[in-house]
Amino acid sequence: MIKVSSLPSDDKTCGWYHLSKKRAANPAHSGTSRARWVIIGAGYTGLAAAREMAKNFPNEEIVLVEAQEAGFGTAGRNAGFAIDLPHDIGADDYIGDLHTANMALKLNLTGQQILKSIVDEHEIDCQMRESGKYQAAVEGRGIAILEAYQRGLDKLGQSYETISGKDLSEHIGTSFYKQGLFTPGTILIQPSALVKGLADTLPSNVTLYENTPITEVNYGEKITLGHANGKIITDNLILANNAFGMRFGFLQGTMLPIFTYASLTRPLTTDEQKSMGGKDFWGLIPADPFGTTLRRTHDNRILVRNSFSFNPDGRSKQKYLDRFIDRHRQSFKNRFPMLSNVDFEYTWGGSLALSRNHQGFFGKLAPNVYGALCCNGLGITRGTVTGTLLADWCAGDHNDMIDSLLTSPKPNGNLPEPLLSIGVNANLWWNQKKAGLES
Repeated sequence: MIKVSSLPSDDKTCGWYHLSKKRAANPAHSGTSRARWVIIGAGYTGLAAAREMAKNFPNEEIVLVEAQEAGFGTAGRNAGFAIDLPHDIGADDYIGDLHTANMALKLNLTGQQILKSIVDEHEIDCQMRESGKYQAAVEGRGIAILEAYQRGLDKLGQSYETISGKDLSEHIGTSFYKQGLFTPGTILIQPSALVKGLADTLPSNVTLYENTPITEVNYGEKITLGHANGKIITDNLILANNAFGMRFGFLQGTMLPIFTYASLTRPLTTDEQKSMGGKDFWGLIPADPFGTTLRRTHDNRILVRNSFSFNPDGRSKQKYLDRFIDRHRQSFKNRFPMLSNVDFEYTWGGSLALSRNHQGFFGKLAPNVYGALCCNGLGITRGTVTGTLLADWCAGDHNDMIDSLLTSPKPNGNLPEPLLSIGVNANLWWNQKKAGLES
């Protein structure tokens, strides 16, 4: 018997969640149930796995268990970039090995296509737009990263547009940056609205239990998942809960729950929109990974996301929200001085499951236990495609993407505590400081 030592607990101030369409959560599980397949985690990976598993086993009930409410947790808290291009931060040109990069591109494009198909079929209102993305830099280090990435994109044969700082303001309404790069393949979405829509359009043979945190697991010929109000007995278990997979006894000491933080303004007035200029909908990621991500949303709000913390238990901490909101205000002021009277309406945190070697896990964890874990910040596209492919593999299918995922390197091990926390916190502090004006 394994006691699950830490359970998801996110802050209640996520703007995406509150601004997306309200929905009634599915009932929590109670009593004793039995199923052939149970999936833990109703984020992008778990929702995709459940949807595909339902197609592969149309006469079976597929059980999907979520500790919180669909759209409230990690999957609904990111910046909403469904990215197509590979971005290997360990490679000099951010592309690295061409074979690996082309497979990453294929996986990401497949994830995008799966999501577009579902959104179109079910008319999910998640402000999905094929808008592309900007990357920008203001300091020499960031500009060097942009130039290296251009060389990588040339090697990969992908299109892009370079934009000078003076021209970039016509695109995003700020003259803060000195150089920009636009790539056309990214899809922007409202992440909580998408997750809610995916949850509410699952096939009829998927049973979703929300607000059902699993507190203990007994592995054996049958797997028993216990919680406060009952238990679920299953033949097969799929873990799609990222870093919390470690709490279920697998990949322990390999994943890092890193939280990043975002703030969202009130809607801009008509006059404020005119004073800002630029396009009415866009997204920008920093050249420096520790810089600031920006979005202008469909309802004319500005999103600012930066700052990181290492939360080993995977749970939100109010002290970081209180600490980082001032950094958000300064980053916003630096970029949009013409909007000095605009304040934030929401500030929240959300976790990333990272590994030190930037690798995820896909495949079999133990007899009758499978997982697609550790998306390394690409949850929307990579979680969607790996969840889908894992369900296909469990049904006996094979293709080049599945084979690539099965044979890819796995997350490597971390240092023991307290060395791990000392090292990660020092790394986060130094890299955020080194980002300078990019933050």
